[in-house]
Amino acid sequence: MLPRPEKDRDVPGAGRALWRALALAYHAEPRLLIVSFVLITGAMIPEALNALWLKLLGDGVNQRRSSLIVTATIGFAASGGVAWLMRIVGDRVHFLFRERATIAIESHVVRLQASVATIEHHERPEYLDRLQILKDHAFLLNHLYHSAMSTLGSLIRLGITVALLVSVHPALIGLLVFAVPTMYTSSWRARVERVAEEGVASQRRAARHFYDLGTQAGPAKEIRVARAEEWLLAKRRTALEQWFKTVGAARWRTAGWSALAWGLFGAGYVAAIVFVAAVIGRPAGDVLLVLAAGANLSQYMGMTAGQAQFLRWTLDAAARLAWLEDYAKTRITGDAPAPSELERGIRLDGVSFAYPGTDRLVLKDVDLELPAGSVVAIVGENGAGKTTLVKLLSRLYEPTTGRILVDGTELSSIDADAWRSRMGGAFQDFFRYEFHARETVGLGDLARMDELPALRAAVTRGGADDVIERLPKGLETQLGPTWDEGVELSFGQWQKLALARGFMRDDPLLLVLDEPTAALDAETEHALFERFAAASRDARGDGRITVLVSHRFSTVRMADQIVVLDGARVVETGSHEELMAGNGLYAELYGIQARAYR
Repeated sequence: MLPRPEKDRDVPGAGRALWRALALAYHAEPRLLIVSFVLITGAMIPEALNALWLKLLGDGVNQRRSSLIVTATIGFAASGGVAWLMRIVGDRVHFLFRERATIAIESHVVRLQASVATIEHHERPEYLDRLQILKDHAFLLNHLYHSAMSTLGSLIRLGITVALLVSVHPALIGLLVFAVPTMYTSSWRARVERVAEEGVASQRRAARHFYDLGTQAGPAKEIRVARAEEWLLAKRRTALEQWFKTVGAARWRTAGWSALAWGLFGAGYVAAIVFVAAVIGRPAGDVLLVLAAGANLSQYMGMTAGQAQFLRWTLDAAARLAWLEDYAKTRITGDAPAPSELERGIRLDGVSFAYPGTDRLVLKDVDLELPAGSVVAIVGENGAGKTTLVKLLSRLYEPTTGRILVDGTELSSIDADAWRSRMGGAFQDFFRYEFHARETVGLGDLARMDELPALRAAVTRGGADDVIERLPKGLETQLGPTWDEGVELSFGQWQKLALARGFMRDDPLLLVLDEPTAALDAETEHALFERFAAASRDARGDGRITVLVSHRFSTVRMADQIVVLDGARVVETGSHEELMAGNGLYAELYGIQARAYR
């Protein structure tokens, strides 16, 4: 008995995946889909009738009947002509359909990932593996529809061939029984190999990561100084060898079963010819039909099996897409509107959090009050949970236990997009958007991307005036040296533009600044944070809360409230003066930094 591969419990089956993909294509291009289906599927049917025309030709020659010869000749010509015409037109129609369907599919994937309120799927290893397979096999989605149509056409052609064989003698249906193992093994083979690939997808992803490290400009300087080229190549080679060891073994195993199935069919084909010609002594025309139809059956079974196998691969990619659809639906939570202003503030009530796939709590039993209209600084050593706390406030993750309340309403019940529309800020791990400078900054508030006063105000708030002034075309300068007329920026300049992007919104209820000035000197950071704090206090009428995260204790002393994290817990809260008077962890860390600057 053939071994059966394990299945993903939460990945939709092939049938559901195909139905979802067809629905997506029909919604995008209904007419092209239908015309393409008729032409590609129908083009395979005339060829199956050639065995019938050959029988009529043999009978006509043997019986000296010109009418049969003429019928056979016309049949051959009609089958070839119709099949050729449908194939030529079908390929051109399908090419147009595939181009438009590809746009719809890629847009759908981007929209799905962007619609997920949290970023768990970008950081959880098993989800990353699935997304990597979807990315690697994205080209298969382009061929899914042609593959499904071709497979259906092949099955119809196969059915006609079997009907012709049975018309000679019912016992010839047994030849189909000999062919069943080839069909089963082709489908089973694809499943086994897919499971093997997914089992070592992390190794494939690691190999790609090492390849990117060796070929991209970002890490090039460090790699050359460290002379790490050979080390990276060895790591990539090891990852690929581990991947191929598992995948290769699965392919050899499935190839053996497939060869055995085809050998069984070959024996049945020879037996069928001997049976018709020698055992039951049928006329020459019937023998020719069995020879042609039997040969066609072998050929069609091979083509159908190959198409079915390729279809299986495309359906695996479609199943990953269907899984992403299901995942996105389950992660859409909260439909309450975001508040227009804050009256009481934000409260964390017994909040604990562990990153998905781990049991280690990075925040534990956090009880914290962020009063409306306050400037709150979060400090602590590396790994204390500062950035994690910011992620929870931004709804990039949901608490593992506990709850976050916004003026008494649970944050999880508020629509994520509505909440983020009332947020602003910048992060230490910002992205370098290589757009025109206007777009790189304006991305912080798409509705006002083309409003020059808003852009200039954001640039000034982020301290990026000097960056824009040095650009050859100001805000219209293309950023990034790999683009035509593109300009390279230093890390600090990119960071200032990220700050400006975070300040595009004039009246956010929650302004989050997660170490956004790490590349700047302490004096510049201090001046910027003082400006942020002053602006926040001026806007206290709407209850705006500003959260500052910094590793420089001298910078955050102007905050109304300082939260000290240590070992995943809040250990101290208060103003700078109160914490210094308390002579606790904050005072100790502040003193260490102060002595280092002397």
